[in-house]
Amino acid sequence: MDYGFDNDKYLKIQSEHIKERIGRFGDKLYLEFGGKLFDDYHASRVLPGFQPDSKLKMLMQLSDCAEIIIVISAVDIEKNKVRNDLGITYDMDVLRLRDEFVNRGLMVGSVVITHFKGQESAKAFSKKLKRLNIKSYYHYTIEGYPSNVALIDSDEGFGKNDYVETTRPLVVVTAPGPGSGKMAVCLSQLYQENKRGIKAGYAKFETFPIWNLPLKHPVNIAYEAATADLNDVNMIDPFHLEAYGKTTVNYNRDIEIFPVLNAIFEGIYKENPYKSPTDMGVNMAGNCIVNDEICQEASKQEIIRRYYTALGNLAEGKCDESEVNKIALLMQQVKVTTDDRKVTVAAKARGEKSKVPTAAIELADGTIITSETTALLGTCAALLLNATKHLAGIDHKVKLIPADMIEPIQTMKVSFLKGKNPRLHTDEVLVALAILSKVDPNCEKAMDQLPQLEGCQVHTTVMISEVDRKIFKKLGVDVTCEPIKKR
Repeated sequence: MDYGFDNDKYLKIQSEHIKERIGRFGDKLYLEFGGKLFDDYHASRVLPGFQPDSKLKMLMQLSDCAEIIIVISAVDIEKNKVRNDLGITYDMDVLRLRDEFVNRGLMVGSVVITHFKGQESAKAFSKKLKRLNIKSYYHYTIEGYPSNVALIDSDEGFGKNDYVETTRPLVVVTAPGPGSGKMAVCLSQLYQENKRGIKAGYAKFETFPIWNLPLKHPVNIAYEAATADLNDVNMIDPFHLEAYGKTTVNYNRDIEIFPVLNAIFEGIYKENPYKSPTDMGVNMAGNCIVNDEICQEASKQEIIRRYYTALGNLAEGKCDESEVNKIALLMQQVKVTTDDRKVTVAAKARGEKSKVPTAAIELADGTIITSETTALLGTCAALLLNATKHLAGIDHKVKLIPADMIEPIQTMKVSFLKGKNPRLHTDEVLVALAILSKVDPNCEKAMDQLPQLEGCQVHTTVMISEVDRKIFKKLGVDVTCEPIKKR
């Protein structure tokens, strides 16, 4: 991989910058963490060299002075809201996040349940946390939030919330997903700390948009594509421009909420320590880009992938045309089309000849390998075999999995398990490959190539099964599909 981002520099200067911000406020800093603390694959795709767990590693450098609050909305508990990328509910993800943090040596002080109105499901979750020896607190819905500043900055507003006890100078506030109430928790704590004579501050850590890149930089446009379903829009920060005469980039929600934040800060401290939303941020990622051209190209490819994801969601009724149209406009802004994705062109070309579902993969060295559906194998399963044979130097004519071994598996799938598709999926092919690797050196060689598929690109001419999608994800392969359902 050609790197465009210096991850070691990022870990160093990001932790130093957060320490500086803690010192600016004295006793305590509440740091709202937007996005993912780990498994940030979007960042690693648009900033080649950025490690998916970079932010977590950075926090681990501050482990002696940091503790974490995990926030979850009672509304999301009530609705059993699910994280689409993991397929688990938000309340289960709170426990997963807590275990991940603790296993990395980080302190998780408590869980805050926001938007609380006495929901029984939220009470049950709080009891569950208590049984696990995890402290939990309630923060209540404030009528007119966030515009009713007089009520918010009062004992009937923030003062009504439970005071979250913390012991470290850096308090990281994170959540399973957006809309959980992280900012409100931070501001409530500022109010509560001020009443107790404790000097505390607030800062925000959002990786995207990157404030010191141009508004229309592909990295920032890729963020708009990633959040097309949320209607986030990157904007020039007008408050920063007015205060300093400098152009910086923020996103619409932070800019829209800033006048309210300004009033809340003034209500608590009599003055706002920040002159703009950009001032509130601590993200240093933009200072660690070492090859802008690489990051621009990677971001353009991400926008194309997001476009295909939106097309697939539209075909399945998971979104409307506005999301697709928005990303299509973003593609126009960076001057790319789907033909700029090499595997898209290759998969379609083979499909036009074979008239059956096809797929293509681009390997790390730029080699394109294609496949098509056969009577025995689905196109994704065939693609994995073709790619691993190429990487292992095995002649394409060699059959790694004999037909007489595949046929009994097909009989099991159709006759006994009542399946409709007799062809082998990727998981079934990999299991068969693993079994045969004990007796066939070629199978062993092919299986050993699987780690080399990480970071590779795949495109298919039909929408693939959830099984195949998950296998590609586990292998670290980025997949796009034409929005055509299999017949």
